Amino acid sequence: MAINLLNKDVDSLTCPALVVFSKSSSQKEKLAKVTHSELNKKFAASIEEKSITGKHQEAVTFREINHAGFRHVIVVGLGKENEITHESVRQSVASAYEAVKALNVKEAALHFDGITTSKKDLADFAKAVVEGLVMTSYVFDELKSSAKKDAKKENEEITIHVATKLGNDKAVKAAFNEGVILGSVVNFSRRLGDMPGNLMTPTILADSTVEAAKGIANLKVTVWDKARIKKERMGGLLGVSMGSDQEPRFIIMEYKGAAASKKPVCFVGKGLTFDCGGISIKPSAGMEEMKYDMCGGANVIGTMLAIAKLKLKINAVGLVASTENLVNGSATKPGDVHTARNGKTFEINNTDAEGRLILADALSYATELEPQMICDAATLTGAMVVALGNTHTGYFTRNNALKNKVEKAADESGEWVWHMPLTDFHVKDMKGTFADLSNMSSGKGAGSATAAAFLEQFVGEGIPWAHFDIAGTGWAVGNRLPYAPKKGASGAMIRTFVEIAKSYT
Repeated sequence: MAINLLNKDVDSLTCPALVVFSKSSSQKEKLAKVTHSELNKKFAASIEEKSITGKHQEAVTFREINHAGFRHVIVVGLGKENEITHESVRQSVASAYEAVKALNVKEAALHFDGITTSKKDLADFAKAVVEGLVMTSYVFDELKSSAKKDAKKENEEITIHVATKLGNDKAVKAAFNEGVILGSVVNFSRRLGDMPGNLMTPTILADSTVEAAKGIANLKVTVWDKARIKKERMGGLLGVSMGSDQEPRFIIMEYKGAAASKKPVCFVGKGLTFDCGGISIKPSAGMEEMKYDMCGGANVIGTMLAIAKLKLKINAVGLVASTENLVNGSATKPGDVHTARNGKTFEINNTDAEGRLILADALSYATELEPQMICDAATLTGAMVVALGNTHTGYFTRNNALKNKVEKAADESGEWVWHMPLTDFHVKDMKGTFADLSNMSSGKGAGSATAAAFLEQFVGEGIPWAHFDIAGTGWAVGNRLPYAPKKGASGAMIRTFVEIAKSYT
């Protein structure tokens, strides 16, 4: 899909389809209103009979209406005027994109001026429109037969013109460009997640990261192989990888957008390209979804690409520990003890609790960088899915200043987060019998909190840190978010992480 910002009145354009918006009735107005004045009159009968209600995400297509220079017109609902937010706009334009695609046209214009009359919302809404369109256009079918590929090619040829009389406004243009970047990196990370384990090994993930970073100013990627990982004393990452024929990789992304003296912000991701659970093997039902166990890592990669492309005036580091968790004669066994990079030992009482082990090494390395803060993302616990389903990403932090930044960033991005409890009781539950720590709690319940408590032991004292458990939101959220695939990877927390990074500029 191609998307353009045009500094034009939409009525001056000619193309097969036009997208306009409608708003639902208020207490003063009994009927919905189409925000394009001429079409509001033209569709009076449809409004009167409530074929057009303005309901959020409603899409009503009028084929062969031949209005001005447009053959078809699509009316998309925004909901009530006082309830419109950048996130609701993002969701509404997802409906618009699907309606355009259903028309089987190659080109459409979108009446951006009809979304809001408030100048303070223009930039946010422009960004939301672009993000919504780009993210909704994502399709993963490159592994299907040629017929499907041809269908994909046709969809990719859709061009959408976002028309506004304020197309030359500096803030609107900047927001539009940012929306293109964010939507594109989300889709890039989604593809990393959607690729099957045999085609997205730790080596392929590392190579894909190197390739994606080529030509981006001030962004450097370094990849450690198994020998270097061993030399660097990463016993958690090395231990988990022992059951696989695929070598582990440790990916370091460094962006320098500020003076060298400025401490970096650090993002850490779990990159399990496939997880069968190891010797503590998972049930077979649904195990194919464990290709998504690297979504935290994929989304950290996307975050770093976005930070660099946006040229944020910060220094940032992205760290992704990547391996498979499989079973062979060398695999880690329950009861084994490994040593993390920071010297702490942990006993393995369940080999399926492996994400925290590879993150332990990554967080230890992050600590050595003395960053301003650390945020990590991981599909870490099934307990988080039980707690919050696939709507909110649960996050843990004991640092109030960082908590405030996270909440503000999530509000800016439109992503939903929920602050979860982390206490010394959870830390106590993770004490080991034969080592410093156990990778399983000695108590029952609070599985996400005790996992976070384990991770906390590898973060340096005084460093603000937040852990994001995306087990419920990393994939299959399309029933909640219309701009996300129904079953595929979502790109969760990339937009929020970018907003967090902005708060340190």
